[in-house]
Amino acid sequence: MKKGKRYTALLKKYDKKKEFALQEAVKVIKDLKSAKFDETLEVHIRLGIDPKKSDQMVRGSVNLPYGTGRKVKVLVFAEGEKAKEAEGAGAEYVGADDLIKKIKEGWLDADVVVATPDMMPKIGQLGRILGTKGLMPSPKNGTVTKDIGKTVEALKKGKISFRVDKTGVIHAPIGKVSFEEKKLYENAKEFIKEIQRVKPSSSKGDYIKSVYLTTTMGPSVKISMSDIKQNVLK
Repeated sequence: MKKGKRYTALLKKYDKKKEFALQEAVKVIKDLKSAKFDETLEVHIRLGIDPKKSDQMVRGSVNLPYGTGRKVKVLVFAEGEKAKEAEGAGAEYVGADDLIKKIKEGWLDADVVVATPDMMPKIGQLGRILGTKGLMPSPKNGTVTKDIGKTVEALKKGKISFRVDKTGVIHAPIGKVSFEEKKLYENAKEFIKEIQRVKPSSSKGDYIKSVYLTTTMGPSVKISMSDIKQNVLK
């Protein structure tokens, strides 16, 4: 695929073949900033697992120390006191049958969906709609919970969910390029540590095989695995 002039110019600003320490990689990424908007910094982690095997599925959530820099729209399925709790915590949309009806009719304006356990039987009918968008609430990533208030607050502050894709790679936003280097480094470090923490017991050999940082419009920077092992996962 042919690269544009801007992208090609960025490739000349650093050694594409070099593996950088995580902290150094963050600095390189910030130096590569060239878009007219505040780009998102993403981490891509290739795992040594077989995502086709249910006992090797890697998914979960993590609280990034400095958030993602992105406003998150939260939709909550809850009733009664739990609905009031969600509203008090700042959820944009709170409801039950009314929201289910709206979503069935084609409306959906949320980045994350949370539900109380008692709402799940009703939400099941939305499986095809929410599932294809990766929005179906799940106990595994903490979006099916009785602690609605705390969950909504955490999501607003920067809690993100992750799930390995069919190729064995996890992609996640971990901040904005405008963040200070320290904040991006700490966010990246916490995310990588969480991926290590949820390593399946059935995974053998090298679990984290490679880590890259990239921005919305820029090239990727490869992280040294020795740095990951010695300084990030220590």
